[in-house]
Amino acid sequence: MKVPQRIAITGSSGLIGTALVGHLKSEGHTVQRLVRRTPVAADEVIWDPQTGYVDIKALAGVDGVIHLAGVPVADKRWTKKYKAEILNSRLLGTTTIANAVAELKPDVFISASAIGWYGESGSRPVVESDRVGDDFLSAVCREWEAAADLASNVRTVKLRTGLVLDPTGGALGKMLPLFRLGFGGKLGTGKQWWSWITLHDVVRAIDFALVEKISGPVNLTSPNPVTNQEFTSALARALHRPALFPAPAFALKIALGGFSSEVLGSKRVIPSVLLDAEFTFDYPHVTQALAALVED
Repeated sequence: MKVPQRIAITGSSGLIGTALVGHLKSEGHTVQRLVRRTPVAADEVIWDPQTGYVDIKALAGVDGVIHLAGVPVADKRWTKKYKAEILNSRLLGTTTIANAVAELKPDVFISASAIGWYGESGSRPVVESDRVGDDFLSAVCREWEAAADLASNVRTVKLRTGLVLDPTGGALGKMLPLFRLGFGGKLGTGKQWWSWITLHDVVRAIDFALVEKISGPVNLTSPNPVTNQEFTSALARALHRPALFPAPAFALKIALGGFSSEVLGSKRVIPSVLLDAEFTFDYPHVTQALAALVED
């Protein structure tokens, strides 16, 4: 039986945060949610990344801190202004939380990052020890993870998260309506590798990282990445629909702007740290995962 812990979480209202809070509470843990407004509930604690403030007293004695906050990368076109917002939300927020963690000295600090770290890797498998890439999101991840390292006196886990699958949001949530109508298809050539993971396994892996003595970067992806064509074909089969309408690369670039590089780019990421630590994925294969996720 797990020992109940007190866990503080930023980004608790996001796709991952919402699921994680529910899971941790169901496991008997006490969750304190960091919010950027005046607290209105007993489990809320105020913080302000713009000023670097965290209510340290309210978090005294906390066992773990999980930092998930940051503006979404796919919700808006990558204008110069929004790219600055993507970087600053991560840099300011992580610096603020890491400094608080260094003072609080919990057992573990888990901080979000992304597989954007690796940049364009083509069909070459990459693991946590691989070097940082050279595009915009790689630069963001480099600064993001460096800020997390400010909590150098605490075991720190940096979650390089891939494409998170859940029908309630994220990329799958956006793709499902089109595919249900039979209007889905591969994106670009379809040859690019997509490194995915179910929201279910994301939550389990974060829970695993709370208690297992792993540290440093951790790829939060399935051990079996697939090409975009394999992914879209599996989704169409799960829905019993055709996948006849490919989206050409030029159209995606017009529609998505800079973010199209993430949709059309290729990252074949392997979760080496989790596998070495003997974490077991409930959904290691995309066909099985999508069949479960789209059940009516």
